[in-house]
Amino acid sequence: MRKHCVSYPVIHLFIAEMEQQNDFKPYISPKDFIPEFTLKAIILGSIFGIIFGAATVYLGLKVGLTVSASIPIAVLAISIFKKVGKATILESNMVQTIGSAGESVAAGVVFTVPALLFLAEGKAYFQYFQIFVLSLAGGILGVLFMVPLRKSLIVKEHGNLPYPEGTACANVLIAGEKGGSLANMVYYGLGLAFLYKVLMSVLGLWKEVPSYIFGRKSALPNLSVSGEITPELLGVGYVIGYRIAAVMVAGGILSYWVLIPLITFLGDYVTVAIAPATKPISELDLNGIRANYVRYIGAGAVTFGGLMTLLKTLPTILAAFSDTAKEFSQKKQANETSTERTERSLPMSFVLFGCLFLVIFMVAMPNLPVNALSGVMIIIFGFFFVTVASRIVGLIGSSSSPVSGMTIATLMATCLIFVGMGWTGNAYQPIALVVGSIVCIAAANAGATSQDLKTGFLVGATPYYQQLGLLIGVFVSTLAIGGTMLLLHQSIGIGLVLIGMAIAAVVELCGVSSLAFAVGAYLPLSSTTPIFIGGIVKSMVERRQGAHEAENEAGAGALFSSGLIAGGAITGILIAILMGISTTVNGKIVPLATKFNTGIGESMRYGDLFALVCFLAMAFVLYRVSFIKEKQA
Repeated sequence: MRKHCVSYPVIHLFIAEMEQQNDFKPYISPKDFIPEFTLKAIILGSIFGIIFGAATVYLGLKVGLTVSASIPIAVLAISIFKKVGKATILESNMVQTIGSAGESVAAGVVFTVPALLFLAEGKAYFQYFQIFVLSLAGGILGVLFMVPLRKSLIVKEHGNLPYPEGTACANVLIAGEKGGSLANMVYYGLGLAFLYKVLMSVLGLWKEVPSYIFGRKSALPNLSVSGEITPELLGVGYVIGYRIAAVMVAGGILSYWVLIPLITFLGDYVTVAIAPATKPISELDLNGIRANYVRYIGAGAVTFGGLMTLLKTLPTILAAFSDTAKEFSQKKQANETSTERTERSLPMSFVLFGCLFLVIFMVAMPNLPVNALSGVMIIIFGFFFVTVASRIVGLIGSSSSPVSGMTIATLMATCLIFVGMGWTGNAYQPIALVVGSIVCIAAANAGATSQDLKTGFLVGATPYYQQLGLLIGVFVSTLAIGGTMLLLHQSIGIGLVLIGMAIAAVVELCGVSSLAFAVGAYLPLSSTTPIFIGGIVKSMVERRQGAHEAENEAGAGALFSSGLIAGGAITGILIAILMGISTTVNGKIVPLATKFNTGIGESMRYGDLFALVCFLAMAFVLYRVSFIKEKQA
């Protein structure tokens, strides 16, 4: 097969240098000082933070959807600055850094804090001020905890943790900065993703999740094969590569091809409900079995995988604290000027005192269900799961991060501690939920923060200014989150969790990354399957091109994949808006998206096969594009 050769200016070669030498060179040199933390970037980022924060609350409560905002905000920032005045790439990056904080905090808030309404004494705490404080505390902790983790996870793990959305966002920013034909590789991918997703999700020309489920009386009861065939998941799979994608899908196969059929087979002989389910297994379908049993096993596996991650990164974390102690003892105020611009972060003293202040403030507030013990638990569980969340999004991206699994694990651990201390009354329920909520918000925001820091690492941003921008974004967005939420809302399976931890331990002992496997076991198989296909495409390209050339982040395949991720994210927002707007069809109130849906894909005789063919066609386009070369000048 003949390779296509197209002349492209070399604008991403700086990223590829990581593969050739130890010192990574960002797009903007550490020695260059250009406008970054400017008033116009702060104002525009704050506006986007409020808009996307409120939109995420609205969409989350209305239709149960949240979407990643970094890439859409980056595209909007580039477009706006081109219309109303020039801006540097670092200013555009600052806009998306501040703006994306609102979406990630809101995503953590919207699926946890409303649970207060279902508790015996929780309604009293579902007020604007309480929601504001919980959102602010969780968001700030997510940023502060990432300060000492940045060096170990973003810098030192650059070759191992791709942070797909962060890399894609950097490619979009650099393409927008340079323009020219190479920028088209990102925008071609974005355009294809937009067209593909509109035809599939809006017009309904083919199924979004083709699947096949074996019958309950078959030799493999409830075994299922499915795939959420979206362009962004294909792009994520290409970016993370075959190895990680294969480990993830292996976890999904364990859950969907082993555990669910096994539970179904044995459960048909049991006539009583087995906790935590309230119905006998014989009356549960595939989704019911996953929700009541397999999800808890997956949560346990994620917890163990996270623990292993924390242990592996502990030396670097301790080194960061050690450096802080030296700063205190030696009083090195000159450190700020001697450190390279791209390595300057908020001082550890700020992180420590900030965390301490937040705990004291929450405990002291009379109308907030936080006591001294729960405050300490928030810090401990928060730091643990922020580490876990950052590493997970580094592997598979923010959209697939199992934050719910981390929240479940936090709530279960908190409840066990409370029960051990005899705190079993209704008054302690809101306290336990608040611990889980703040940890969930912190983990969600840490995932987005990690992607932003990765973007900044690639483009050459100043971490210190990014971290300040993230704190600003958290604050301004939480002002809108509580109000939006109020306007729109006028028995534990601990044994299953331990089983999941044991499974992850076995995987770790086999020399395989237990966290990637655990995430695959927790997520639906439909999410990991398209990621695996993207990994297969990357593997095929590597076999033909050579691993070194295929892994080049400046390559056409990586840039096109970034476009697929960006296009999927942007189209996802538009689709979510259509789902949130109501209209009347035949006398019934339905989402506006339903009015455009033709239903052809669902009614087609071979709809699953046709949907698979469409997805594979997109994968083939990615494969072909990956071989486009740039001519050396």
